[in-house]
Amino acid sequence: MNKRGLAGLLLALSVVTAPAAQAGNQKEEALADSVRVALANSIKDATPPRIIFRSEAERLRYEGWLAQMSARLQRKLPDQQTRHEFLATVWYEARRAGLEPGMVLGLIQVESAYRKYAVSLVGARGYMQVMPFWTNVIGDRDRSALFNMQTNLRYGCAILRMYIDMEGGNLYLALGRYNGSRGRPQYPNAVLTAWNNWK
Repeated sequence: MNKRGLAGLLLALSVVTAPAAQAGNQKEEALADSVRVALANSIKDATPPRIIFRSEAERLRYEGWLAQMSARLQRKLPDQQTRHEFLATVWYEARRAGLEPGMVLGLIQVESAYRKYAVSLVGARGYMQVMPFWTNVIGDRDRSALFNMQTNLRYGCAILRMYIDMEGGNLYLALGRYNGSRGRPQYPNAVLTAWNNWK
């Protein structure tokens, strides 16, 4: 078996053997064409994250955040390079979408427990438990790409930003919508509690 075939087999086994994530069922909603186009444009650029700092103070704040979050996340993501790439991508994609990186880490904790290949009972995938229908609505229909770290984080952050905007800035309702449980307190409360651990 060649390397590519072996990698595919390992991916399939990790998806099958990983415990199901606890994500809810994001709803496929009717979106205005302008919203669909804006979302599609927000996930289109696949270039690796390149963090640009506007000041030395901002760079120092990021480096302090990275060191602190890396130490906290070491048990879940033991490989230092993987952990740093993950955190840098969370920082980049969260800020790109106008979200707090700590809130995104809290959401990932609740959604997938930091498991890249997590699959929920309803089929949501990856760190941020993105439903595959989103690849049809705003992507290129490649559902397997939702297991790519940057792609998953970009989709998740863009979708959550859209829900926050739809809910007029109400994070509690937006989180419920993200999880498919709008109006029920368990999920938003779990994410907000987890966020407190990452502030």
